Amino acid sequence: MHSPISPAGRFGRAAALALLAGCAGLAGAEPLSFARTLELAVSETPALRADAAQLDAARHGVLPAGQLPDPKLVLGLDNLPINGPDRYRVGEDFMTMRRVGLMQEFPNRAKRQARVAVAQGEAAVAAAQIAITRQQVRQQAALAWIARHTVERQLARIDALRAENRLLDAGVRARIAGGGGTAADAVAPRQEAAAIDALQDRLEARREQAIAGLARWVGESAREPLAGAAPDWSIDRDALLRRLHAHPEVAMLDARESMAQAAIAQAQAAKKSDWALALAYQQRGRQFSDMATLELTFDLPLFTARRQDPTIAARRAQRDALDAQREATLREHAAELDADLAEYRRLDKALARQNRVLLPLAAEKIALASAAWRGGRGSLADLVAARRERIAAELEVIALEGKRQQVAARLHYAYTDTVPGELP
Repeated sequence: MHSPISPAGRFGRAAALALLAGCAGLAGAEPLSFARTLELAVSETPALRADAAQLDAARHGVLPAGQLPDPKLVLGLDNLPINGPDRYRVGEDFMTMRRVGLMQEFPNRAKRQARVAVAQGEAAVAAAQIAITRQQVRQQAALAWIARHTVERQLARIDALRAENRLLDAGVRARIAGGGGTAADAVAPRQEAAAIDALQDRLEARREQAIAGLARWVGESAREPLAGAAPDWSIDRDALLRRLHAHPEVAMLDARESMAQAAIAQAQAAKKSDWALALAYQQRGRQFSDMATLELTFDLPLFTARRQDPTIAARRAQRDALDAQREATLREHAAELDADLAEYRRLDKALARQNRVLLPLAAEKIALASAAWRGGRGSLADLVAARRERIAAELEVIALEGKRQQVAARLHYAYTDTVPGELP
């Protein structure tokens, strides 16, 4: 006979099963590495799918642009009498004819070629827009991953800080028990523990904010555990300057300028005549013979000063505006590049100074304050203050490394990770 399971036993078993289920779920989740984050961002971002659909639409428009217009079916009734004894009678007058015919318009070859060039330009602009969106998605996803990675590295220091605080608390209690120190000293470790808890709360809030920012690009995968680190990009100013003209936004303006040039050619082609061919069969009354008509028509662009020339001037002005906009964009990106490089150098120096000077000084200050306190020459408040300064210095190192990585990612994905014509 089995003994009944106590409520505590049932609770313990349920907790164990829940823990196992959680571990199984974590084990089944694929870690979110930096490379996988970028792959997910490119594959799951709706903006890229929208741009791809626009490109597909533009490509489908290239073939029809160069085709002749559809032929026209012509039906008519010619020379129908409207007065006299044969009025409204179709088959009595020898001039009355039922007409059926076909007409085909033939735009001049230059116009058709220009239409194709404009359609190809629209496809090139759509492809350039995909490159812009892809660059922005990869850049922003990289920044979001680095932000989460940085704050989680800071959170990883919390357990070590708590362990150190427990040792401090034990030392304070032992000293008080031995007749040293004051009763008020027992409060300091608990105050520091509360400060560590508050620090953890702030970091956990920042972690949730970082996960929310990452979820914009990778969806639910943003909550998966991180794996690995961000790449260590090489930042070379000369190489970045050489890639300045390959920036996706500059490539977009190049594509729009090509389309504007095609639009100029299309406007100029309107000065050349189009022509049309019509063939008709005309049926008359039974007592009369049937007839056929062959007709050619031509456009006469006689008033170009008031029609075609203003259109040509407008298209040229649009091209000139794009030239100026391209130059302005290049200057803007050159200024952004110099600003980011200056910030990268500043962060690099600040990180080196933090590691070589400030962090060792904070550790030395703790050692001196601890020795003074243990020797009865210093206060516990000085030791606690020194410990807090070291905590701030350690977290600042991690923060500076994260900021430097983000600047490097911004530079890399703006100027280096650019392949003209590459599509997701």
